[in-house]
Amino acid sequence: MVTFIVSLLFLVLGYLLYGAFVNKVFGADPQRKTPCYTSQDGVDYMPMPTWKVFLIQFLNIAGTGPIFGAIQGILFGPGAYLWIVLGCVFGGAVHDYMSGMISLRKNGASLPEIIGDELGTGARFALRVLSLILMILVGAAFVTTPADILDGMIPDSGFLWSKYFWVIIIFVYYIFATLLPIDKLIGKIYPIFGLALLIMAVGLLYGIFAYEGTMPEITEAFSNHHPSTTIPIFPGLCITIACGAVSGFHATQSPMMARCLKNEKYGRPIFYGSMITEGLVALIWAAAAIKFADSLDVAGNTPYEKLLAAMVNPETGKPSPAVLVNAICSNWLGGVGAVLAILGVVAAPITSGDTAFRSARLIAADFMRYKQNRIYKRVVLSLPLFVISAVLMFVNFDILWRYFAWFNQTLAVITLWAITVWLTRRGAAEGKNRYAFLISLVPALWMTIVCSTYILIAPEGFQLTHLVSYIIGGLVTVGVLVWFIIWAKKQFTK
Repeated sequence: MVTFIVSLLFLVLGYLLYGAFVNKVFGADPQRKTPCYTSQDGVDYMPMPTWKVFLIQFLNIAGTGPIFGAIQGILFGPGAYLWIVLGCVFGGAVHDYMSGMISLRKNGASLPEIIGDELGTGARFALRVLSLILMILVGAAFVTTPADILDGMIPDSGFLWSKYFWVIIIFVYYIFATLLPIDKLIGKIYPIFGLALLIMAVGLLYGIFAYEGTMPEITEAFSNHHPSTTIPIFPGLCITIACGAVSGFHATQSPMMARCLKNEKYGRPIFYGSMITEGLVALIWAAAAIKFADSLDVAGNTPYEKLLAAMVNPETGKPSPAVLVNAICSNWLGGVGAVLAILGVVAAPITSGDTAFRSARLIAADFMRYKQNRIYKRVVLSLPLFVISAVLMFVNFDILWRYFAWFNQTLAVITLWAITVWLTRRGAAEGKNRYAFLISLVPALWMTIVCSTYILIAPEGFQLTHLVSYIIGGLVTVGVLVWFIIWAKKQFTK
């Protein structure tokens, strides 16, 4: 319990202290006009209330990530607390804040355009293609995932209330959410879902202190407690918990809110603050999962074995975090908890799926220089995305989705390096803040070794031995660092 409490306090202090430092390093300017005014179009560019922008940004980046990822991540042990806290404060929040604020300075530019400006034409083209693929995959998967959950919760009568019924309902909603002005649908329902998830987290926080069960402490953090994986705690934990610590997907979402932010002074609470809030949610879910499982009379000698057993879906025989989410909310929060659980496991993926499609439309519009002020123009860009997604829904995602977590973190690597290059160029041009790039260089190096090592170790990767993977991953990271040092010296000696 001590480790959990200290971790909560560290996240809050991280926002207050390190968040303020990062904001100062960037140089947020309250006098600068933001894109919501300079490019206002009534569709994607428009000023919105700051509280609403925060809740939309929070749900955009959250989805089921800080819930399901945290539950699966705590299986590795209390090292999950360390990764959530340190990864969030020094990595994920910096990644989200800087990508959002750079987008703001570039008139709400989407992620591929930001990366292309800093890393070159080749990187721009690659990110345009890969980001679109990622957004379509997320959108398609987050149609079928909530449809499966709803199908299991509500008895169907033929087609009515069946999985296919829900697929159609969700898909139709996605179409409207992608095409309508952002304040018409997303701006109205997101705050409700966002508040529900936060209320659920507060209720669980109370349950952690009120109910029985033991919790692991920091002394157990550096060994792997996972009952059913051969992936070592490093880098496995850093890939498993993404949205609660560092996630490349976030940088694809931030430009949407960069186009609605009324003043640069709100960048810290919107971008850095949303990530810290997500970290708090992830931390609470990780702690609640392990404490709740430890109190159950299920198979297992350790809390981690009990947690794995408690997640098993009796219908499929496979572990599913959704099962545990329902059980915890129902037991700790009663009838209200059951409703919140439905919002958590159903609404959360839906609110990531709709913004994934919207992001795909904006990415395509940016690189095609195709204005989106008319509905027919939005339909022209969106229709191919929806057709491709509809086809992919009939594909087995089991194999493709194994690579999503790795690609998501690799996208974070590329974004962090682009931020580092942007800060270096600015420092060289202005002759001040020469070492500002360190705030993103350190997490960029960390995530580089995480992703390069993981793909070498993982069953879906090259399946090399741990030692060989660590050596190669380390050499790749050192090689990139040497390249950066040589490049940075040239920038400062021009």
